[in-house]
Amino acid sequence: MSYTVPEETKTQYVIGNIAKDLGIDSTKLKIRKARVETEDSSKRYVDINFNTGELIVSETIDREKLCGSRLNCIMNYELILENPLELHRVSLNIQDINDNAPKFIKERISFEIHESAIKGQRFRLDEAHDSDIGQNGVHGYSIQKNDHFVLSVQENKNGRKYAELVLEKELDREQQKDIDLILTAVDGGIPQRSGTAVIHITVLDANDNVPVFSQPVYKVVLDENAPIGTEVVTVSAEDADEGANGAVTYEFSHIPDNAAQLFTIHELSGQIKVAGEIDYEKEKYFEIGVQAKDGSGLASTASVIVDITDVNDNAPKIILKTLNNPVPENVIVGTEVAIINVQDKDSGDNRQIRCSIQGNVPFKLNSSIKKYFSLATTGMLDRELEEEYNITITATDGGSPPLSSSMTIHLSVSDINDNPPVFEQQSYTAYVMENNKPGTSISSVTARDPDWRQNGTVLYSLMPSEINGLPVPSFLSINSDTGVIQAVRSFDYEKFRNFKVQVVARDNGSPPLSSNVTVSVFISDENDNSPQILYPAPEGKSLMTEMVPKAALSGSLVSKVIAVDADSGQNAWLSYQIVKSTDLGLFSIGLHSGEIRAQRDITESDSMKQNLVISVKDNGQPPLSATCSVYLLISDNLAEVPELKDMTFEENNSKLTFYLIIALVSISTFFLTFIILILAVRFCHRRKPRLLFDGAVAIPSTYLPPNYAEVEGAGTLRSSYNYDTYLTTGSRTSDFKFITSYNDSTLTDGGTMKQVQNETLDGSLITINNIGEGDEVRILVFPLGVDFVI
Repeated sequence: MSYTVPEETKTQYVIGNIAKDLGIDSTKLKIRKARVETEDSSKRYVDINFNTGELIVSETIDREKLCGSRLNCIMNYELILENPLELHRVSLNIQDINDNAPKFIKERISFEIHESAIKGQRFRLDEAHDSDIGQNGVHGYSIQKNDHFVLSVQENKNGRKYAELVLEKELDREQQKDIDLILTAVDGGIPQRSGTAVIHITVLDANDNVPVFSQPVYKVVLDENAPIGTEVVTVSAEDADEGANGAVTYEFSHIPDNAAQLFTIHELSGQIKVAGEIDYEKEKYFEIGVQAKDGSGLASTASVIVDITDVNDNAPKIILKTLNNPVPENVIVGTEVAIINVQDKDSGDNRQIRCSIQGNVPFKLNSSIKKYFSLATTGMLDRELEEEYNITITATDGGSPPLSSSMTIHLSVSDINDNPPVFEQQSYTAYVMENNKPGTSISSVTARDPDWRQNGTVLYSLMPSEINGLPVPSFLSINSDTGVIQAVRSFDYEKFRNFKVQVVARDNGSPPLSSNVTVSVFISDENDNSPQILYPAPEGKSLMTEMVPKAALSGSLVSKVIAVDADSGQNAWLSYQIVKSTDLGLFSIGLHSGEIRAQRDITESDSMKQNLVISVKDNGQPPLSATCSVYLLISDNLAEVPELKDMTFEENNSKLTFYLIIALVSISTFFLTFIILILAVRFCHRRKPRLLFDGAVAIPSTYLPPNYAEVEGAGTLRSSYNYDTYLTTGSRTSDFKFITSYNDSTLTDGGTMKQVQNETLDGSLITINNIGEGDEVRILVFPLGVDFVI
């Protein structure tokens, strides 16, 4: 797009409508970040009105300052549009206006003309210089009316006009020694401007030769940045006259304003030297007019053309045009995050620029349009691995030696909720003592989320589920901020021993991400249950007397105390001890088995009635204990039973006990006759081996009530058990013995007795042989609560 604008126009002057010329809506210019940039980052004199889409003047333009004497003054701009990126070239032609008047280098032009000068002789005058060009430049010359001279206006090969003073009437030194004329130069502008100089003529004797330059045009090449004082060229002119008429002096006849500060000429030698800083980027060549004048004022001119060569003295310049900061970490590969422009004021190879990125970063530079690069991602970004990048871009030109510059772009990565919370452990285990206080902290879970701020804020909760039919919140609670797990209720090890819950860790992102972990809670046993004695039955429920043969030897098993403890582990390890005994040295009890054995052989002198007080203690801290009484009767047969009428027990002297003793003696007496008969009959048959000993005691080999089943094998007793049942003393010809044990399915690990199916126990379960009429059968059944039909 090309536009034309006069120089010296005021700001906001409308040059043209860019939006219309581009064929787009003016409102889109601002959206697409339209801007006008210079190619070499020099001063920008135009701007865009986003409301109208017009290209306007933003700063007064001085064509003479920008372009000097060049006929064409064109400023090149780049119009940049983003989204998508577009580049348009804009050429602005600066029109010259007549704002400068012609002027002469010297306000006084002196000539010495011999009076012998012939009519028609010409004397070249100094050129007037007008900074304007074309029609606005020097258009003509005039001289005030006089008797001797007329003015002839000529035009040189460069199109510049100059004036010559033509002698129209011979001079007469004796009549007029000095002549002053006013020389006027006018331009062709509107309004017309003019400049004047005084021509002073001194009439002398004749000088008929003018200086002649060795060549009409001097062409030289000068490097930019040449030091001050560097010789550019030496011009030379010769004059055939002798003496003062042949002495030649040199001066600039025409020199542009920008060159007048850069070059000087030696008046006598004609040597032109550098007097200022030569910058190729400001001006690439100069054309200077040189005049040689002899002593009488006769002169001739020549041209000096200086071509400036470029030196790589400008490092590339990096300009950040657009930066999208911060960049989301989930941007796709190839996303543009920045646009940069690189510029170099040099020319040729010195202006060829290469750009590169320093370091190992997931970004690259794509060459989009001339001198423009886009910075794009080459891989996925992860804020958790790298929060920010310092991207150093280096631009290097093609000069020798090359020059380079760098720019560091600081780019931040914004967080996306792309990481769920992660627990520090794959699973957690919590231990809590039973009988704990509600609100006790039992464990703590921790989850980490590497995301930022709310995306990394972790909240904890319990996953809804049930434990033994009850919701999890009725057992545990969790602090949503800290992850501390607390017990809501007091736990009972004997009811349940462990359970599992799921803890959910959820971040505060949108959408939120979560993960869960299993927390296994184990309830530790506390010694809160005293031992329970199952056999012998506690006093008040029944009164059981064990019969011990008089011939029992040392080590014979006479009875057994059976106890259990609802606790587990060492809290259920039971130890037995006789704390009181009728005869301290007669019986002993197994420390852990509870078996009561004769400590020595029983003799006739031993008391028939033996009362043992047994203490059962667990191994808890502190230990708990229970006691029971074991009543032993040393006798071989029931014939001695009447003697029981004198037996009393110190521990129970109630009337009920007295009546029971009388009843026992009566019944024993009633059956005595039948026992004797049975013994007599059995005597005739082969003698059977004695089972343990003759007595009315039933010793379970092993017993475990249903609510003391132990899953882990740490309980008091085993789950399976058998029973041996014996008849009363003297019934040696009869057998009464269980041949099956309880079905294990009637015992559960949870400690509850299943409903026993209603069935009649017949001969398939119990075998009774050779029972005589009137025989007494004593059946001791374990566990309690099971009814037998006999």
